Amino acid sequence: MQKEIDTVTRQVLEEITPSPADRQKMSALARELELKVSAACKELGVEATVRVEGSFAKDTWLRGDPDIDVFMRLPTSVPRKSLGEVALEIARKATQGAQQVERFAEHPYLEAFVDDTRVNIVPCYDAKPSEWLSATDRTPYHTEYINQHLAKELRGDVRLLKRFMKGIGVYGAEIKVGGFSGYLCELLVLHYGGFQKALQTLAQHQPRRVIDIEGYYQGRQRELDMLFPETLVVVDPVDKARNVASAVQPQRLHAFVAASRAFQKQPNKEFFTPLKTQPLTVEELHQTLQNRGSTLVFLAFSKIQAVPDVLWGQLYRTQKALRKQLELGDFKVLRDAVWSEEHAKDAVFVFELEQRTLPDVKKHLGPPLELQRECENFLSKYTEKPTVSAGPFIDQGRWVVELTRKFTDATELLKARVAGGGRNAGVAELIAKALKEHFLVLVCEEVTEHYIYNEGFAEFLTDFLSGKPFWLHTDT
Repeated sequence: MQKEIDTVTRQVLEEITPSPADRQKMSALARELELKVSAACKELGVEATVRVEGSFAKDTWLRGDPDIDVFMRLPTSVPRKSLGEVALEIARKATQGAQQVERFAEHPYLEAFVDDTRVNIVPCYDAKPSEWLSATDRTPYHTEYINQHLAKELRGDVRLLKRFMKGIGVYGAEIKVGGFSGYLCELLVLHYGGFQKALQTLAQHQPRRVIDIEGYYQGRQRELDMLFPETLVVVDPVDKARNVASAVQPQRLHAFVAASRAFQKQPNKEFFTPLKTQPLTVEELHQTLQNRGSTLVFLAFSKIQAVPDVLWGQLYRTQKALRKQLELGDFKVLRDAVWSEEHAKDAVFVFELEQRTLPDVKKHLGPPLELQRECENFLSKYTEKPTVSAGPFIDQGRWVVELTRKFTDATELLKARVAGGGRNAGVAELIAKALKEHFLVLVCEEVTEHYIYNEGFAEFLTDFLSGKPFWLHTDT
């Protein structure tokens, strides 16, 4: 099997390693951007040190998926509240004429597309280690650390790990993904000594894994455990108070562990470059929904005004809140997910339920007879309550009532909870504004129109209905 793994990784590495021509083009573009950002700073009277950071500066970038991170190191005298505004003005001026998207991490920054290359222009303070004023202040130190400690022959291993993670959908520390950052990939390769060694080790899943390259917490286990409660802890070599893996959500870590095992058992290039999802035909969609034995309920809406990271934070909070509302209404949620097309500002929540409707009456258990005070409180509450259809009566040594449900149809419950925006149900603020204007609650085949006219949603729903990772084989 090792021979097959070596063959696959060698082929993939040839495809993702930048050619001399790629390097020449990117170097020229990086230099041009540095000069433009520096010029914009001077024109606007902002003192700043401008330098390319990130994967390009560390030579861990991927051919065919280039990006350039230009950082402006501003004096610590610039007020924190105006850091993002100042940077956005400079970035817009430096990339005038290019497609621009405002992004948000701890503060706003600009993403632009110049010559088909994604460019991030990001502000940070010229801060000393351990005197950080913003999260991005560490980035220049990250670049220096990797360039000093990561052997050149391991840069290809970083590329392989990044490409593998992109392929299985766990790459990216942004809120939408909740996965592994590029810097985290670099540290994993540095620590384990290569791509294959990292996969082999991490495939042996542990309830908790700690990587402390600089040994900051040697002999200080209690302090380490108090500072970092996460399942995966990678102490930042340039900031001992930070876990580089804190953004990695459990489901992304688990997916990586499982995919690593699968790759080592059946190595294949598809792990690195998966085939594009082929959406079900409308007929196949209808047949799948009809034969499924469950009910899919969709909540569709649009006109969301938010930068992507804020958008996804609010979508996930709302998804969790609506699932809780359904569960409080006694509906069994098998799975749920959210899809959004950021540029069109459309979004759809999907909840797969065991069944759409419930009986009119439910059994509600009270306290056992030995708890006299609790029994008195229960009887006081339910003896004359209008929603009680039977009882209180004693069943197997405890008081019981039968209650009439307020909602027996999941769609009616969902409509009621989001009517007027749904803030009382836990819907996030910006999502509530969109829902207040317009929403649709759709059941199973009623989603067909959305499916037909939006390829991205069709791919999402096809994957959701399958539920099976593309890399999972029957003998894995």
